[in-house]
Amino acid sequence: MTDTYIQTGLTDVPDERGYYGEFGGRFVPETIIPALDELESEYKKAIADPNFHREFAHLQKTYTGRPTPVSYAKRLSEQLGGAQIYFKREDLAHTGAHKINNALGQALLAKRMGKQRIIAETGAGQHGVASATASAMLGLDCIVYMGEVDMERQKPNVFRMKLMGAEVRGVSSGSRTLKDAINEAMRDWVTNVRDTFYLLGSALGPHPYPMMVRDFQSVIGVEARVQIVEMAGRLPDTIIACVGGGSNAIGIFHAFRDDDDVELIGVEAAGYGLDSGKHAARFSDPKVSRLGVLQGTRSYVMQDDDGQIIETHSISAGLDYASVGPEHAYLRSMERAFYTAATDAEALAAFRTLSEMEGIIPALESAHAVAEVIKRAPTMPKDKVILVNLSGRGDKDLDTVIRELGDSL
Repeated sequence: MTDTYIQTGLTDVPDERGYYGEFGGRFVPETIIPALDELESEYKKAIADPNFHREFAHLQKTYTGRPTPVSYAKRLSEQLGGAQIYFKREDLAHTGAHKINNALGQALLAKRMGKQRIIAETGAGQHGVASATASAMLGLDCIVYMGEVDMERQKPNVFRMKLMGAEVRGVSSGSRTLKDAINEAMRDWVTNVRDTFYLLGSALGPHPYPMMVRDFQSVIGVEARVQIVEMAGRLPDTIIACVGGGSNAIGIFHAFRDDDDVELIGVEAAGYGLDSGKHAARFSDPKVSRLGVLQGTRSYVMQDDDGQIIETHSISAGLDYASVGPEHAYLRSMERAFYTAATDAEALAAFRTLSEMEGIIPALESAHAVAEVIKRAPTMPKDKVILVNLSGRGDKDLDTVIRELGDSL
């Protein structure tokens, strides 16, 4: 298996200003610009340093447990009766999700920069857990901002963060979810920018964060490209991943973006349905999807006619973000990637189907991607191959699923 854990230089985006076509950039207070300049400079030095690569690769192997495997879903493929389905198993990485890849990379960068204090935001809790994990292992102080709604529905992850020594700060403003947690983390960073490293969890925010997160998550696609050829004998016809901010999807898309015969599909959260107004489908609902700036970057944002951010909804705490990473907006504008959506009900059904058919309990985020597979695979010939990024495991979501499905099991 490859020793390439940070894949860079595949594309000409972002440009030197941090733009992916018309998306991206930096829309932040002037006080943060020097910190972003420092971060970009130190990141470029780090990825040019073989010692940084060696340390990162060593920890990915011995601590994260990479490479994560690709699994053939034989029973699910047979039941659906169409394409052959494979899962890239990020649920088997340490902490139970892909988030550890980026958290570990950024924490190493923070230590290299001499920043002892780490702040992070989290929605579903997996990035918070990954940040707390990496900080504990490297001896860094960690503060995680989390919306109170998410804290209630992700209690096990809150406890895991605290157990590893992180301070979890509840956010009571706004919708009390991921967007608001990011707001509070950014306020903290503005106030303490000299000694604090903001470990941002998804492929969004001001440049260089979308680029850094993509690069640290690119290991998913690098591994999967080798693994699927070994298992299926060729590259997949279709790759499917859920998209909130977009880090797991961009991580697997990146290694295949120049393969025009490989279709890239991102799945958003349709919540109660696109017509309900209670969803987080930034691309899929043209009534509320508008170009705008949110939390440092230009992309598609769910807004009303007055430009106010619309409150989102998803059964998944990790997909209810009001915007989407700028590189996803860029890929969509080029028609290189396509985006659809799955409802809460479809995600719950997929959660149950994958559990029963393959003995894999997925995160509710990942279940949205599985829901798209269940729709799409039967329409494809049996010699076609679908590769799904299973971004995380479902332990954290069992309380939610018990409330929703308990009586029916």
